[in-house]
Amino acid sequence: MAYKETHNKYTDAWMKFVLWRERHIKENQFVYLVALIVGVICGFAAQLLKFLIHFISGLLTSHLSSTTANWTYLVYPVIGILIVTLFVKYVVKDDISHGVTRVLYAISQRKSRLKKKNCYASLIASSITIGFGGSVGAEGPIVFTGAAIGSNIGQAFRLSPKLLMILVGCGAAAGIAGIFRAPIAGMLFTLEVLMIDFTGATVMPLLIASISGATVAYIFEGYNAEFFFSQSEPYMTRKIPYTIILGILSGFVSLYFTRCMFFMEGMFGKVKSTWLKIVIGGVILALLIFLFPPLYGEGYGAINSLLDGNVSSIVEGSLFYLDRESVWFIALYIGLIILMKGFATSATNGAGGVGGTFAPSLFVGAMTGFVYAYILNNLDIGIDISNKNFALMGMAGVMSGVMHAPLMAIFLTAEMTGGYELFLPLLIVSTLSYMTIRIFLPYSIYSMRLAQRGKLMTNEKDQAVLTLLKIDNLIERDCTPVHPEMSLKEMVDVIAASHRNIFPVIDADQKLKGIVLLDDIRNIMFRPDLYRTMHVSRFMAMPPAKITVTDTMENVMNTFDKTNAWNLPVVDGDGRYVGFVSKSKIFNSYRRVLRHYSDD
Repeated sequence: MAYKETHNKYTDAWMKFVLWRERHIKENQFVYLVALIVGVICGFAAQLLKFLIHFISGLLTSHLSSTTANWTYLVYPVIGILIVTLFVKYVVKDDISHGVTRVLYAISQRKSRLKKKNCYASLIASSITIGFGGSVGAEGPIVFTGAAIGSNIGQAFRLSPKLLMILVGCGAAAGIAGIFRAPIAGMLFTLEVLMIDFTGATVMPLLIASISGATVAYIFEGYNAEFFFSQSEPYMTRKIPYTIILGILSGFVSLYFTRCMFFMEGMFGKVKSTWLKIVIGGVILALLIFLFPPLYGEGYGAINSLLDGNVSSIVEGSLFYLDRESVWFIALYIGLIILMKGFATSATNGAGGVGGTFAPSLFVGAMTGFVYAYILNNLDIGIDISNKNFALMGMAGVMSGVMHAPLMAIFLTAEMTGGYELFLPLLIVSTLSYMTIRIFLPYSIYSMRLAQRGKLMTNEKDQAVLTLLKIDNLIERDCTPVHPEMSLKEMVDVIAASHRNIFPVIDADQKLKGIVLLDDIRNIMFRPDLYRTMHVSRFMAMPPAKITVTDTMENVMNTFDKTNAWNLPVVDGDGRYVGFVSKSKIFNSYRRVLRHYSDD
């Protein structure tokens, strides 16, 4: 009882503060302060996530040998996935996989509202997944965590859905900035990947949150870059042709990685048993990590080794340690790692682990750029290019292609390595990779799941507004239905009692058989001699098209455009009549949502 009274007292005090804020501080000004709070909290969350991953990973791998195969690689990933599955199933009791996609879904379909449990669930689950060797990244989970923090703080202050969307972006930006110490990349991630509008109302809060998250990271980790990189070989313009080839190659590697992920995701989607998923995914992941130890966890250690020029370390801890001096075996080994990373990542998530594809895209990119330069340098054809420079370019290229975010890829690579002197080649590779994959895939790995269901809100305002409209809210149900066997006299009586000029014709099973338009029967309405002999079945007409309740608004508008109709009937999956949708109601709803969605 005492707890309840204390809780109510704090709740009342909070509501008084919220009401005072609503009266004295405008939302558009208050959001800057909230963005700062969100940024700091997300910065601490990113630090906690990194600490937990490194602590668990260090605890498990500190005793492993670098000169022989380590059989424990066959056990750790399965144990981690099993723990996470039990945690999600019995504690979280919600699906927290594909964090960035879920943030996009919340923005597009849930008015940017995320559950409170999302503030911690992904953080815990991903730290266990990655710490035990899951071949995924921590960035997706920290984006989900940060977005949930921003959403729940905004909800606590009773901010409008429009500002909630900005705070969701602030949380995501601060999470990226905090985990990579890359404030510009954090902001660009929100603009390019989460597709929040680039306006004055959004940029300042995003910058404040990103800088706050990065500042927390700098305080705890210092000013060293995330990856050790020193520019020992300057980039010459004569190397631009090789850079162009790497950009196109990165685009195709991005395409392979993305399609591999979706193929495996589809395969795991067909498996209904949770335990069978753990067995299948765990076995695939354990075998791949045993054969290719760099696939363990995020793979940042392998990236640092390549950037440091220590190529032979790539086979340490594997069966192939004795072949570390063979140039072509090393090239083959790295090539196989590139091909297998997508399978390892999707097996981790498919089996029940929690992690993102952010770090895997960086990993694959670094391997791609390095092996490309490594092979060219060992062909004895007079080419001399920097392995580590091209590894850095590959990171930007594959990330740009996988995420469809070239600007973020450029700045993130530069910020987390300090490789600003390679800005020109980073631009070339990122742009060409993005252009290449766009030919085959119009959406990023995150947004494709929603785009296929028509639930993705994009930067195109018309498309975004259509996404926000729901067909259920547009259906008009006041049209009086008639039956095929009704006489003209009964039809006239129905018309007299109705205020509509369109009437659905349905049978005994409520299935739509046709429609009657007032204009079509006006010439026989006043002929009493036909009242008993003429029936609805003779003068009803088929509608130009039908809309189903599951159609997206984009499909609905396309149907209206093709038919030039003003009203179309809506049916369910079995063809039963539901109501009508009219262009006028769509336009009115569109204007209302557009007014709310646009800048003040």
